[in-house]
Amino acid sequence: MSNEQIEAAVFRRLLSHLDDRKDVQNIDLMNLSGFCRNCLSKWYAQAAEEQGVVMDKEAAREIVYGMPYAEWKSRYQTEATQAQQQAFAEQDAASRS
Repeated sequence: MSNEQIEAAVFRRLLSHLDDRKDVQNIDLMNLSGFCRNCLSKWYAQAAEEQGVVMDKEAAREIVYGMPYAEWKSRYQTEATQAQQQAFAEQDAASRS
């Protein structure tokens, strides 16, 4: 098995894990790790482009979310709490300094 096949398997497992944890909001991921499902989508689209594959943001999001983003958002996304928003703002400010 090549490194690329292993990496692909790990990525699929990560997507499966995130799919199983729809209760974990993107803002929680950002506050904890500095990346979220949307970041993965952007990275996916960028990697596709680097390989000569045309892929828009929504197509990449559908791969990461397992459904159209608008559907995922309406079904699973909750309003960020004040504490989540504050933690995000603090993390963002710290990363800019």
